Amino acid sequence: MDYKRMPIEVESPEQLGYENVKYNLAESSVTDTVFKNINLNIQDLKLCYGDHLGKPELRKLIASEYKGITENDVLLTAGAASALFIIATTLLEKKDHLVVLHPNYATNIETPRAIGCEIDFVNLKFEENFSFTISEIESKIKANTKLISVTNPHNPTGTIIPQTILFELAQLAEKHNCYLLVDETYRDLTLTNKGDLAASIHNRIISVASVSKAYGLPGIRIGWLITKDEKLFEKFLAAKEQIFICNSILDEEVAYQYLLEKELHFTSIKKHIEANLAILLEWIANENRMEMVIPKGGVVCFPRIKNQEINTTEFYNLLNTKYKTFVGPGHWFEMPDNFMRIGFGWPQSDELSQGLKNISLLLDEMKL
Repeated sequence: MDYKRMPIEVESPEQLGYENVKYNLAESSVTDTVFKNINLNIQDLKLCYGDHLGKPELRKLIASEYKGITENDVLLTAGAASALFIIATTLLEKKDHLVVLHPNYATNIETPRAIGCEIDFVNLKFEENFSFTISEIESKIKANTKLISVTNPHNPTGTIIPQTILFELAQLAEKHNCYLLVDETYRDLTLTNKGDLAASIHNRIISVASVSKAYGLPGIRIGWLITKDEKLFEKFLAAKEQIFICNSILDEEVAYQYLLEKELHFTSIKKHIEANLAILLEWIANENRMEMVIPKGGVVCFPRIKNQEINTTEFYNLLNTKYKTFVGPGHWFEMPDNFMRIGFGWPQSDELSQGLKNISLLLDEMKL
């Protein structure tokens, strides 16, 4: 495995120091949850090795939300990142081939790269609303293709793949004897009809999610993968046992007690992201030097500065140092730096408003 650090992690706010960021529009989740706001009872919790699949009650609670899914289809992991790692290292070797959407969350690309397998990108274009066709995917498939990888809602653009397309992708995977990974980390942040969990509609689909993005609980490192393929599930479990045996008992218990009151917590989360989305849409409607594909799910979007001749090095340096405002520059996603990922779910509304205003003020300053 040829590991390399990812720019999105090297330059992340937590690595740069939150004290250096006044207007943080770089986060890809909702606001971090404060421990005192969770009604926890952990006094009698025994800090032992846990069930290798994960806390049975938590797996059953997660499965109960989806038709056709049982707790035996759910494997708890240390965040969605470890689920993605388990899937990639289980299904891919150097001799294998991956088809993946681009741009994408970095781990969906960098772990396969570290493995050394062959990768073909399906490039999502701004001019096509970051959409793709089944024929584009199929044109990339080879005899050694083992995995097709998509995210839904998409990171960093916030676009959504229709359920009919997901089913066609699953049929395509079955036809070519490979699997379809659907990173559904932002699924609970789809404010319109979420549709069925991808893994519930076909046994060739593997779904991945976590409590990090939608519920502001990245610090407890709880995620999961779901598949109805029993043999594949057993391989994933073997991988988990060899990497970290079981999850933190404390983390699982916090996630379980939080999700028992999920709807109560989500009421305020939904209100917050709807208010912030309205602020974002008003800003982009009035900022004629930028353009954006309107996000349909999640709490991120991927606008771009129209003038592609802009000195982006100067732009981001001034934005960070003078305006104390941080976004995710395009190179985090191997895209031109006139693109930027803006996270609108993490900051408070006044912080988001000022951060967006600072982008406009800087565009003024650079006479664009």
